[in-house]
Amino acid sequence: MKIVLLKKYLPFIILGLGVLVFVVAFFIMRRPAKVVTEEDEEGNLIELKLEEIPVVSLTPTTDGHYLNLKIEKIKVPKAVTMDFQFLYDVPDKVQQGSSGDDIDISSGSFESELLLGSESAGKFRYDEGVEKGVLTLWFRDSDKKLVTKLETEFHMQSDSDILSSNDEIFKFELEKSKGIYVVMNTLGLPDGYEFDINSVKSGPYGVFSESTGDGNAVFTDAGDYYKFDGNWGKSDSGMGIFVLLKSSE
Repeated sequence: MKIVLLKKYLPFIILGLGVLVFVVAFFIMRRPAKVVTEEDEEGNLIELKLEEIPVVSLTPTTDGHYLNLKIEKIKVPKAVTMDFQFLYDVPDKVQQGSSGDDIDISSGSFESELLLGSESAGKFRYDEGVEKGVLTLWFRDSDKKLVTKLETEFHMQSDSDILSSNDEIFKFELEKSKGIYVVMNTLGLPDGYEFDINSVKSGPYGVFSESTGDGNAVFTDAGDYYKFDGNWGKSDSGMGIFVLLKSSE
């Protein structure tokens, strides 16, 4: 009798087990896999000292169609490669830009010509009205693990007597307004300074252009102005990279 009953209900038992397996498999498949995100990576980034931060500049060409990117004094601890992302705003359009990955930084410097527009089959389309954007740098070790991340904004201006950084902390009053200029935080300081690096109050901010120009730097706070134009000196005039130090008086 028991054997007969077992044979009678066997199909239902098999069906029930099949349904159970399906349900368990369904919920396992629905459970999201752990994904390593940029936020996860950034949880263990090292904080660079000012003297360890690279010096970054973006110099506009005279026609305003390109920005010449230069990254110098690259000596981020443990970093062997770099990724970058360059994004800029275009009036009434989506954000545009370009990027580079797995760049060897063993030479300590990097340069690239960044197009403000697009190219297809040898034909170029240039974006007009570009003023603001952001450059992001990721530095990675030999295992491709993120070491640190740096970011700076730029402000491109033309036919203006007063140039300014995006955060309005720094301004540059031009004596002649002809030309295209970029004002930006350069992140790091060029070598050769003799002042106490711990006394830096604001900056460094750079004024860059292929055009010649003269003017005066203006920080929102008071202090001592120092400028780098190949050499460091105590000055608030002429184009270059500026820092504001706590007043020595």
